[in-house]
Amino acid sequence: MIEIENISKSFDGRRALSDVSLAINAGELAVLIGSSGSGKSTLLKLFNRLLEPDSGNGNIRLLGKDIAGYSPEQLRRRIGYAIQSVGLFPHWTVEQNIAAVPTLLKWPKARIQQRVDELLTLLHLAPETFRRRYPHQLSGGQQQRVGVARALAADPEVLLMDEPFGALDPVTRSSLQQELANIHAISGKTIVLVTHDIDEALALGERIVLLDHGRIVQQGAPRDFLLAPASDLVRDFVGQSDVGIRLLGLDKIAARVRAGPAIEGEPIRSDGTLREALSAFITRKVHSLPVVDEHGQAAGVLHFADLLTERT
Repeated sequence: MIEIENISKSFDGRRALSDVSLAINAGELAVLIGSSGSGKSTLLKLFNRLLEPDSGNGNIRLLGKDIAGYSPEQLRRRIGYAIQSVGLFPHWTVEQNIAAVPTLLKWPKARIQQRVDELLTLLHLAPETFRRRYPHQLSGGQQQRVGVARALAADPEVLLMDEPFGALDPVTRSSLQQELANIHAISGKTIVLVTHDIDEALALGERIVLLDHGRIVQQGAPRDFLLAPASDLVRDFVGQSDVGIRLLGLDKIAARVRAGPAIEGEPIRSDGTLREALSAFITRKVHSLPVVDEHGQAAGVLHFADLLTERT
């Protein structure tokens, strides 16, 4: 889907990226992570030509074609872009903001309105309530949802997201992370997300790419980062003291629940993580928890010991 070969980028003689090569597969949710100045946002902006690589240096291909061969209109259609600051036009309504790219692409009005309503519904913003509101009438989380809707409006094949949830409160951030996971599951789109938050990367990424001083120092599945860090730098970034807790966050309760008679107590959902289950065990001071599925139907029981041993 996206292939980068031997790309470097400098600003005023300072190297931001050094000979980076990376391939992102179609339908993958990849996370670029690193500390400030690591080069992750610079790399993302090369994908849609907000930045250009150093002259005569490497190449970037989208669907096998050099990205320089795409017109701006083609890039807007194929690549959506969402950023932390949202960047909504303040004097445009929600509907006008979401419709910006389809309007540039000269979509019929009826098709644009249908697409706006689809995306507002997908992101849990009732169209009849929010369509005609202005950005200043929205909360931060609602603005961010509109920003994501705008990035998705032209049904792009790739969605780029540069720390989109970084300025939000923890509850709203968690909610939008779940929305993004749902969008990915429903659409199968290729998504590249930039973050500095290791927990966000572990929660969302199918593959994590860690950069440091403009170079890729490790890439792989979340479990690889936790169990097989490639260096002390990676180990420190992940945080070895929290590895056990973070491993629990990678597995769903459904994978460990046991069949059995119902027990008393407030149930936990099978689509939650084992990390969430651990919190419930500790706060409730119990050794067993009833589990229900996403429809509220009894699914079995989770025992504290099940957190430590995988069921076969």
